[in-house]
Amino acid sequence: MTDFSPASYQRQLDAKLSHLEDLFRDHHLPAPEIFTSPPVHYRMRAEFRIWHQGPESFYAMTPEGGKVSEPIADFPQGSRAMAEVMPRLLAAINGNQELRRKLYATEFLTTQDGQVLATLIYHKPLAAAWETQARQVAETLGIGIIGRSKKQKLTLGDDFVIETLAVGGANYRYQQVETGFTQPNAAVNEKMLSWARAVSRDNGGDLLELYCGNGNFTAVLSENFRRVLATEVAKISVRSAQYNLALNGVANVAIARMSSEEFTQALNRERAFNRLKDIDLDSYDFSTIFVDPPRAGLDPATLALAGRFEWILYISCNPTTLKDNLAVLTDTHRVERFAVFDQFPYTRHLECGALLRRR
Repeated sequence: MTDFSPASYQRQLDAKLSHLEDLFRDHHLPAPEIFTSPPVHYRMRAEFRIWHQGPESFYAMTPEGGKVSEPIADFPQGSRAMAEVMPRLLAAINGNQELRRKLYATEFLTTQDGQVLATLIYHKPLAAAWETQARQVAETLGIGIIGRSKKQKLTLGDDFVIETLAVGGANYRYQQVETGFTQPNAAVNEKMLSWARAVSRDNGGDLLELYCGNGNFTAVLSENFRRVLATEVAKISVRSAQYNLALNGVANVAIARMSSEEFTQALNRERAFNRLKDIDLDSYDFSTIFVDPPRAGLDPATLALAGRFEWILYISCNPTTLKDNLAVLTDTHRVERFAVFDQFPYTRHLECGALLRRR
């Protein structure tokens, strides 16, 4: 069973760092910059199954390596706002048969300043009686609530929260939508943003960003470049990115809704895309490409594209695929900076950052 005690945090991080050192032993990387996580209250979002036993219901999670959900007594990994609301919401559910019946999961999306959005997911259609009871709970607890069942979504208030992140002495605000991807560890996210901003400060020229998501990095990195062209394939993320750029007063970014493979085809003049009709690719003077790919890493075409840039800024959620990608990229580039971000304490996962410059 995983030891979630704060006293074990550094020991577990040291073990992960030792494994990472072995993984990259043949790459001769610069000494990594290590960015730790708070040992408790670090997760801004989490999801739980609901375990029903007799007249009571409990939050439940599947242990790492397990197959069956088990009830949990508490969740110290959750943000302070989550830790405060979870027992109160569960008490409200247990005290209200309309809210409890056929409830099988709940999700929390929170912020560092205490906003909470809870999604209750059911195996039943949600009627007016549910909405009345849920609205009373939302008002009592001071939270937003969304009810979901098959082909149904009832939103009591907004379906997003606004997170504020402190980076380089400035505050950046982000709309984070219930079903959209967001970085789960806000404190480490601030460190990732600060590192990326610092290491690319003197690159100059224009930036190409692939996989921009909700504009998490885009808003911050835009300060370092004349212009930014960002791509993202998910519609919900594109809408959030546009919202967040406007929210932060960023005016030098254009977003194209397309995959990295499609953009590579466009840049190589292999295929024309109507989605780029308002973007003049020839007007950009790209010095840097920024990538934050999924766990599978960069595909061969995107690796080839990255090799054409003077600077490559790479944030990775999977050190194994980063290792494979670096084996290709270091044929043309040298790793100038390397960082480790402990986004997921008490797990095997580490996030990494690499800044590469053409040889």
